[in-house]
Amino acid sequence: MKNNILLSLLFLPFFHFAQDSKGSCSSVKKYTNSVQKSNTFTIAQIAQTELYDVHYYFLDLNMTNTSTTLSGSAEIHAKARTDLDTALVEFFQTFVISSIEVDGTPVTYSRQNSALKVPVNKLQGENFVIHVNYSGTPPNATTNPLGGGGMTNASSPSWGNQVTWSLSEPFAAYEWFPAKQSLKDKADSCAVWITVPTNCKAGSNGVLQQVVDLGNGTHRFEWKHKHPIDYYLISVAVAKYVEYNVTANPVGSGPVLIQNYIYDNPATLPNFQNDIDETVDFLELYADLFGPYPFADEKYGHCMAPISGGMEHQTMTTQGFFNPTLTCHELAHQWFGDHVTCSSWADIWVNEGFASYAEYIMLEHLYPGDELQDMLDRHDNIMTQTGGSVWVSDSLNDGSIFSGRLVYDKGAAIVHTMRFLVDNDPVFYAALKTYQTNYADSVASGIELVNVVETESGKDLTNFLEEWYFGEGYPTYSVRWNNVGSDLLVEINQTTSKPTVTPLFTNDLELLFDRSGVADTTIRFQITGAQNQFIIPNASNYVNITKIDPNNWICNKSNGIVKDVNFTAGLEDNPNKPRISVYPNPSNGPVTVQMGESGDYSLVLADSKGSAITAYDFNSWTTLDLKNQAQGTYILQVISKAAGEKFSKLIKR
Repeated sequence: MKNNILLSLLFLPFFHFAQDSKGSCSSVKKYTNSVQKSNTFTIAQIAQTELYDVHYYFLDLNMTNTSTTLSGSAEIHAKARTDLDTALVEFFQTFVISSIEVDGTPVTYSRQNSALKVPVNKLQGENFVIHVNYSGTPPNATTNPLGGGGMTNASSPSWGNQVTWSLSEPFAAYEWFPAKQSLKDKADSCAVWITVPTNCKAGSNGVLQQVVDLGNGTHRFEWKHKHPIDYYLISVAVAKYVEYNVTANPVGSGPVLIQNYIYDNPATLPNFQNDIDETVDFLELYADLFGPYPFADEKYGHCMAPISGGMEHQTMTTQGFFNPTLTCHELAHQWFGDHVTCSSWADIWVNEGFASYAEYIMLEHLYPGDELQDMLDRHDNIMTQTGGSVWVSDSLNDGSIFSGRLVYDKGAAIVHTMRFLVDNDPVFYAALKTYQTNYADSVASGIELVNVVETESGKDLTNFLEEWYFGEGYPTYSVRWNNVGSDLLVEINQTTSKPTVTPLFTNDLELLFDRSGVADTTIRFQITGAQNQFIIPNASNYVNITKIDPNNWICNKSNGIVKDVNFTAGLEDNPNKPRISVYPNPSNGPVTVQMGESGDYSLVLADSKGSAITAYDFNSWTTLDLKNQAQGTYILQVISKAAGEKFSKLIKR
């Protein structure tokens, strides 16, 4: 354990040479109306799908572990939002449809490419059920020009097991069942029945209600999920599996089953068992920090498939292997992505940024020390290029939606920065719990998430959104300093990597100081311009500045720290400039604030977080009474109205 002293003081600028803190961005409100998108439907067709709400999906499919070819039926239970003649459904065009029924009655339907038009003839508010009987082979990446991947069959290169599995994110659910691919229309529940050879198991969402022996060498796995679920989180996985279960006991709920379908290979489970067992620790940690596990009445679990990572299918992640960061990332999605889902693919940060940061949180709590390199690696990857936004403007492009550099790494990094700006971990995590409560079983945008953090913390995060979420690039800091008498003068300069988009980052910045030769003091500074100057009074024992951003809160580069004996923060340029005296200091009662010459001044007294306690105008001198304030350090800022100059002092009680 390091015995560093964290001096949690927010220093306000003595001088600042400011640019517009909004840069070239206008109000973030311009981003709030992202269009709901599909990769095959036009905007007009999407509007047609919004004329009904989906309540329930029921899939009854015949599958094997040796091919993606499937057969069976799908039901969509829905309600008309307006008088509705025809319901428009998205379904891949090569499937053979043997029949469609509406409320049990066969109907004549029309079909053009992926658009399936089904006559329902319902009045506003009336329910209906579309039942589609179909068979065929889902597309793959080579046959589908839009990318494919809704259903895949492959053998594990490490273990040899052959698997058929689904992966529908972002637009591929329609490649294996008829669906409404709208993030904002979660089904209230779903059921997935999968008939497979008796030497296979089939995993899916929710609770396994029963396994029915059908004879003829097949049995049916009947899964039921009773929570709201987005279309792309419905899943199947079929293979020769063995089942391995453990139990977590998180706060806020009873025991949670962690049900794992592992390759039926004698070496696979022993290889991964310890890693799988750690899921218990991860689930209990996140329930404590994010709120109760959302699906505690059902389960969490994994189905193995030969993929290079994982996919956060609701209550049963599909995962290629097990290690701490991958497993905890996919688990964290059950809160950030599944329980609360991004409201558009432009806001995928709501899913991936927080799940990626959950890796850092896990390391911080369970592998302390490892989180430091985790964030450094993310920062290094982000800064391999100069630009790029976390907000995804091209939200039909899979590469943009799943950009490792921007959505995952920069997404995690800016959550880390937001936590720093909140500057109060209990409040930060309370905000995440409130977010889970406010948007439970629904969707949210990045702005809505940040609004919750603003409300809980009382911090204004507008600049954070403009600069870090919608903005591009990163800052490079340089520091100049000098000792003048008993004062320490500090100048922080900033350039940015994408100045035409984000000319300034206004987040606070920490510097690490040596006091009498020991690097043990971190001081926090408020940044309002490209160049900011500060005076730290009574700092004769501060002999060096060792590091910029020592705790790695900000994705940034350093252009050096120099001591400049000629740096006087403008004092020599104006030797008659009025100075400020504060006495007695420390004080448990009255404190006198005395200016060097008469003038028109305004005063602000703030606590160590920068929150104002009192503010008023005065001439030449005034008195503050600290007797009703708590013990601690306070920030006094005096502004000369005539000269526009600022004077900052620390007062201790």
